[in-house]
Amino acid sequence: MHPLDALKEFTTVVTDSDDIHAVLAYQPHDATLTPSLILKAATLTDYQPLIAEAIQYASLQGGNRETRIINASDRLAVNAGVEILKHIPGGVSAGIDPRLSFNRGLCVSRAEKLVKMYEEQGIDRSRLLITLAATWEGIKAAETLEQNGIRCNLTLLFSFAQARACAEAGVCLISPPVGPVCDWYQSRYPDSSYVAENDPGVKSVRAIYDYYKKHRYMTIVMATGFRQPEQVLALAGCDRLAVSPELLRALKDSESTIERQLIPSTEAFHQPAPLAEDEFRWLHNQEAMAVEKLAEGIRQLAIDQQKLEDMLAARL
Repeated sequence: MHPLDALKEFTTVVTDSDDIHAVLAYQPHDATLTPSLILKAATLTDYQPLIAEAIQYASLQGGNRETRIINASDRLAVNAGVEILKHIPGGVSAGIDPRLSFNRGLCVSRAEKLVKMYEEQGIDRSRLLITLAATWEGIKAAETLEQNGIRCNLTLLFSFAQARACAEAGVCLISPPVGPVCDWYQSRYPDSSYVAENDPGVKSVRAIYDYYKKHRYMTIVMATGFRQPEQVLALAGCDRLAVSPELLRALKDSESTIERQLIPSTEAFHQPAPLAEDEFRWLHNQEAMAVEKLAEGIRQLAIDQQKLEDMLAARL
């Protein structure tokens, strides 16, 4: 059994890429839609009919130009998701406009809109996860959505406070990144050693996983953003691992021995009182890396979202 097959014995492996063809080539169980992936897919010949349909949909819905651009963008995202779902057995994580990340009410209403649009195309909500940035507002929006039967995936999660608040909100899944955390520390402390056991991103995910299992939270931990195979192997046993096609190939060709690194706790447990908003903001603010990376991530997603809307606006 090669390492990738061995890894799949105790971890669900998900393909992580902005290249839609690369994602589907590995026949993943689930897939994640981001503005970046949709933007790249929009340049492919076989996705042009999806764009044309989105523009026609927005025109029929009416409204001013801004409304039509938003509707075209949402429809294209749904069309891309429906197309991907034809090729995978599981579900898709569908993101909402990242510029809404600090508005709880708009996060909820936009998520409900997307779910309705999927359902109108025959996709049951059980195959959907709504992707939200793990701001306080995004987490509380997810809490409302989960209570209404809409599952959520919280991303851009860099601090322990974010992870704890997500579990307390009953979020279905979180996506803590590994590589970006390590990148931040390496840029500031280049002389330090960052092998797998000392990798800040690996240590962060392990701490979250251990906390969730110790306190019996049901939230799924899906580590993402890996830079090297050693980071993946150091988190063997995590609920899910989202790995790029390049690293999947490296693992498939590797002769490494796979051993489970993360094992659920069997200790007696109790769940602490949920964080209040002021506690969350204070604890999150204590982690400079988390504050910077969350803001940077939202900005980058917003840039790609704007590019996508500009492309659609030119065709309306």
